[in-house]
Amino acid sequence: MQLRRRLGPSTDRGVVASAAALVVLTLAGCSSTPTIDDADLSGADRAACESLVDDLPDTLAGLDRREVEPADALGAAWGDPAYVLTCGVPEPDDYEPTAECNVIAGVGWYVADDQLSDLSRDATPIALSLQPYVEVSVPADYRTEGIDRALAELAPALTEHLGEGLSCL
Repeated sequence: MQLRRRLGPSTDRGVVASAAALVVLTLAGCSSTPTIDDADLSGADRAACESLVDDLPDTLAGLDRREVEPADALGAAWGDPAYVLTCGVPEPDDYEPTAECNVIAGVGWYVADDQLSDLSRDATPIALSLQPYVEVSVPADYRTEGIDRALAELAPALTEHLGEGLSCL
């Protein structure tokens, strides 16, 4: 069987155009750039968050770091769906001094009870043992695999740049 190449116009333009349209639609369906809200922080807390963000790893739980909006946000993201770290978050409304924390690599992470009991939901652990507080939005996709690894990988940078926070039980 001999293959022929067409050098001129093709009658298969519709197929090529359809394929190109499919690629554009597929790319348009990709998740958007994570947005991180700015926090009202003291100068010292802002400086701590900025130095933390500069020192965060290029990969987290095997996922590549990606852009966030705004570019100078006090946070970072990895993967798609993205783990999203935000520095300078407030203490959670439902936190009580008797609340339990999960200590991973020396950092005490508080997770609301309703998030702990349902692994099909996104979770937002907050590092309350360090200040300013840091939260990591964890997509449900990573709840059964990766969450402990990700939080452990973040611990060295967190403990290097942040001060002592609340004690965990």
